[in-house]
Amino acid sequence: MRVATDIGGTFTDLVFFEYDKKNKEVTNVKVSKSSTTPKEFEKGIINTINKINLDLKTIEFFAHGTTVVINAITERKGSKTALLTTKGFRDVLEIARGTRPDLYNFNFKKKPPFVERFLRQEVEERINYLGEIVIPLKEDNLDEVIQKFKKEGVEAIAICFLHGYKNPSHEKKLAETIRIKYPEFEVICSHEITREWREYERTSTTVLSAYVKPIATKYLNNLKASLKKMGYTHNLYIMQSNGGITTVEDVKANPITLIESGPASGMLGAVVLGNTIGKKNLIVLDIGGTTAKCSLIENGALKIVTTYNIEKTKTEAGFPILTPVIDIVEIGNGGGSIAWLDDGGKMRVGPRSAAASPGPSSYGKGGLHFTTTDANVVCNRIYKDYFLGGKQLPDYENLSNAIKPLCEKLNMNKEEVARGVIRVANSNMVNALKSISVNKGYDPRDFSLVVIGGGGPMHGTYLAEDLQITEVIVPLNAGVFSAFGMLMSDLRRDYIRTDVIGLSENNKSLIIDTFNEMKDVASQAYQKDGYNLNEIIFEFYLDLRYNGQEHSVKLNIGKILSMTIIKIESDFHKLHQRRFVFQLNDSAIEIVNFHLVAEVKVNKPLIAKISPKGRDIKDAILTQDIVDFDELGIHSSIFYDREKLDVGMVLNGPAIVAESSTSTVIPPHHTLKIDEFGNLIINKNV
Repeated sequence: MRVATDIGGTFTDLVFFEYDKKNKEVTNVKVSKSSTTPKEFEKGIINTINKINLDLKTIEFFAHGTTVVINAITERKGSKTALLTTKGFRDVLEIARGTRPDLYNFNFKKKPPFVERFLRQEVEERINYLGEIVIPLKEDNLDEVIQKFKKEGVEAIAICFLHGYKNPSHEKKLAETIRIKYPEFEVICSHEITREWREYERTSTTVLSAYVKPIATKYLNNLKASLKKMGYTHNLYIMQSNGGITTVEDVKANPITLIESGPASGMLGAVVLGNTIGKKNLIVLDIGGTTAKCSLIENGALKIVTTYNIEKTKTEAGFPILTPVIDIVEIGNGGGSIAWLDDGGKMRVGPRSAAASPGPSSYGKGGLHFTTTDANVVCNRIYKDYFLGGKQLPDYENLSNAIKPLCEKLNMNKEEVARGVIRVANSNMVNALKSISVNKGYDPRDFSLVVIGGGGPMHGTYLAEDLQITEVIVPLNAGVFSAFGMLMSDLRRDYIRTDVIGLSENNKSLIIDTFNEMKDVASQAYQKDGYNLNEIIFEFYLDLRYNGQEHSVKLNIGKILSMTIIKIESDFHKLHQRRFVFQLNDSAIEIVNFHLVAEVKVNKPLIAKISPKGRDIKDAILTQDIVDFDELGIHSSIFYDREKLDVGMVLNGPAIVAESSTSTVIPPHHTLKIDEFGNLIINKNV
């Protein structure tokens, strides 16, 4: 039996699988949902376990995704951190990049770095870009510096030397000294996170990983102890941003890999779903309580990027992180996103959220703001008896009080305001979906739209209409789908190393040798965790560019023993054409980064077909009521109970399919069919 939990900004989800070990087909599924508990995240997990009386002694696999890292960074609740860096480079964090995202804003102000200047101390050492030692490491004043850190209450120390990616010997030596003499500090080095160049990005990543290391370590230790106390005796696996799981000890060594832990699992679950139902090209949208996340799957594979930015907007540069992350676009537009008016009287939705507490005004917990969820309640798109999992009816009185200021300022009734809120929210999400498709050379009409999370099925058909996507897929247990994705994940670790060399026959042996060195590092790490060499599967990527270019594209080169330089060149030209709409066939090609993916396959259940039960569609009808479909009109609509629908059934809009964790909106002129796996497939009538 297998369990996965996912902590979101508003809710904590749990999925529990029982499956037949012989044919790997799932025989029983249970889901649980509870409010996220921000001060003690593990309590939310315990609440979901207790809610369904789950006996952890019977569980053999437990995976977990968490927002503890991203929350600590965005809320500035990490640990006090210091930085040790090469002499002359203490201000790299503050100088950052010279570009301004908001070019004509002369009042632009950078956000302060995560380490104040007096806690950024220099160390005399120098290694050049070839990895040669120019100035040996000097530790003469180290004790004085560390005493200063102790006096200031520093908990974590980041070490990042200028060319530590090429030769980490100085970083290793300094870290060893501090760890032996001052074990009370959490210490992390840049080479332990990434061997990729770019001093600002690498310093930023090292600092952020150090900033969250104490809080992440404490959280994971507490969670592990709580689960053990409840009877769980096996390994606890943690979801990473790269779409793979790993061990607790591996994550504690480099917690920045959790930066997009939760959203990544939902996208991975969509890959498994697509491969199961024969849909290789998917756009995935996950709408939670606080944010909406989207990603594109092409030919059954997700895009992985190794440079990620947090808090980056049109007007803010944000902070770069060098860690492999599924290419996800995230916006502050979820069910709890607050509707408000800007100085010009224009309607806005998000990014500020009502979160889990007090939540939307309809939750009846004292929420004062009108949100996207409230707008869907006004339009009657949520079955009131299943509201908040059927625990309570919407608080219509509090909702009316929350919407009243908007009605007065806009001179509209509450139905008109609610429609406007949903339109603005949908517009925000359409822009996000375009950023991963149209803006990158993909035609959305070539893809199916998978909608997950508590809000995805409510908005999916409207977003598909705007993008001319002909098919919307709502999977089973869509409201807790991110947790499901974790149960379909393999162990994965990424190793990246910068070595700028020409792509040529002369360098072929050097390419193979570099990858073999990286394989040895990965193999040792897995063996340390008790895995055998024959269990590890390797994938090889090169970041390539034309000579003279600044940025590169990532290419999978297949098996290194059978690779040919001619094929790599040809594949790079095609990839560059696809990404940037041109290729330079006569230009020399450079390798920038070597990227090794090391995976260990986990014994996973299969998504099984569901046998028809011969149910009557009339038995699935909950009620019939008026629903507001905005521009498509106000219609009397049938509400169906998803649990009582059967394989092969066809529903015609207007209708609502209700379940405890979400509602699927079927507008007029749309048809829904339940496929053999229990997914809801929605198409617009031609």
